[in-house]
Amino acid sequence: MRITAVTCVKNEGPFLLEWIAFNRLIGVTDFLIYSNDCTDGTDALLDALAARGGLTHLPNPAEGRNYQMEALKAAAHRPEVQEADWVWIADVDEFLNIHAGDHSIPALIAEAGDPQAISVSFQFFANDGVESFEDRPVIAQFTRSHNPDLWCAETAIEVKTLTRRDFPLQYYGAHRPFFRKGLPEHKRPRWTDGAGRAVPEKFLLAANPRRIRRFPAQGARSLATLNHYALRSLDSYLVKNDRGDVNRVHRAFDDTYWRERNDPAWQDLSIQRYLPALEEALAALKSDPEIGALHADCVARHRARRDALLQDPEYRALRDALRTAPALPPGEEELIAELGLTA
Repeated sequence: MRITAVTCVKNEGPFLLEWIAFNRLIGVTDFLIYSNDCTDGTDALLDALAARGGLTHLPNPAEGRNYQMEALKAAAHRPEVQEADWVWIADVDEFLNIHAGDHSIPALIAEAGDPQAISVSFQFFANDGVESFEDRPVIAQFTRSHNPDLWCAETAIEVKTLTRRDFPLQYYGAHRPFFRKGLPEHKRPRWTDGAGRAVPEKFLLAANPRRIRRFPAQGARSLATLNHYALRSLDSYLVKNDRGDVNRVHRAFDDTYWRERNDPAWQDLSIQRYLPALEEALAALKSDPEIGALHADCVARHRARRDALLQDPEYRALRDALRTAPALPPGEEELIAELGLTA
């Protein structure tokens, strides 16, 4: 089974090898990666990986527009996507944690009944007080998240989607594919959530703006969860804030974004089932002298950028504000107050 992962990156060098190694473990065979404006060595590392096969690295085709959507538009015409049996569109801080069978994408597909699309619900993993960047697997460092069925007082949580080759595609979105409006009911794709259940009709049809990329998460993760490490360490979050969003121009990461994703109410260690094999795969990648040196350079540049940012009073103030920000996320705090309860 050929499975192609598509992603966009900007200054993700220290985290690339883990994400690539992890996705290979779960069954991804090919990677199509677009980069833009990298200053931390990400592009050089990707070029070296591409030279070894199984990965294509291209400059992002966008010109001051929506980076991710422009890349996905281009990706739809690439052989890595057109010749794949399945396409997985995700970011480098997102890890598909599969609970079914042997914990691979083929096992998930089989357990879900081989539909034409599978949308897996996010679970946002908190920073949980981790300040310093460490060059070791993210999935080992961050283990706490919000209640999986409730995020910022919302029961509907965003998804990312595996898409089969015969999906009646109009275009790929970052969170889900779209089929053309007016498609007869009998030609609509078979589409499940991460529990193998049919997705809600409003999501399927993209008929409601609030349900275009999300649906209620309760019961939707029995076969798979999408672990999202949007914050990582405080060091890395400061660098991320400086970088801006890889997918959209003029979007900042701030204390609101932090608070929405830094709810440590729940501990989930399930993804660590992959750790032994992941650490072995990472060691193998780093044993290549060129790959190892380029990865080390990305790590050094990441730390150097953190140090430079902390010379700026505004970044020191942001760091201090994030250190003391309440763990209770927006929405839940207001709901508790409305109900007259105490946190």
